[in-house]
Amino acid sequence: MSNARQLRSKTFPKALACGMLRDNGRILFLIRKDRHGTERIELPSVEIFGEEDPVQKLTAEFRRQTGIDAEVCEIKMEKRYNAGSRKRKHWIPCLIFTMRAKNTKAVVAEEFSGFKWLSLEEAKKKKPGRKTEWLRK
Repeated sequence: MSNARQLRSKTFPKALACGMLRDNGRILFLIRKDRHGTERIELPSVEIFGEEDPVQKLTAEFRRQTGIDAEVCEIKMEKRYNAGSRKRKHWIPCLIFTMRAKNTKAVVAEEFSGFKWLSLEEAKKKKPGRKTEWLRK
């Protein structure tokens, strides 16, 4: 099957839900190294398919990715996320929720190389991961 045909038959998510945990004016970002060893920052996030509950899925995925038991609060921002490829774009909503937690000690999942607490201005100067490209806009 050709790449174009695979892309057309791919089931796209309905939305991307991100969790923004603040502590003293800084936001928790996860660090992922790409195949060239470049560090890229990401917010904890999860793709939402069909009729899934974004709050429930984000709560579970936030705990898995960061090790922090956090509560999902209100939507802070709404952006757009390209769930397709750079050549064949498929734009879906990106919902950035504020998170609240009593304990903010992070223990990140294996797919990440670490974490950083950054202000929004500092984060905009860093290289974003694929699911955090909306940060530049």
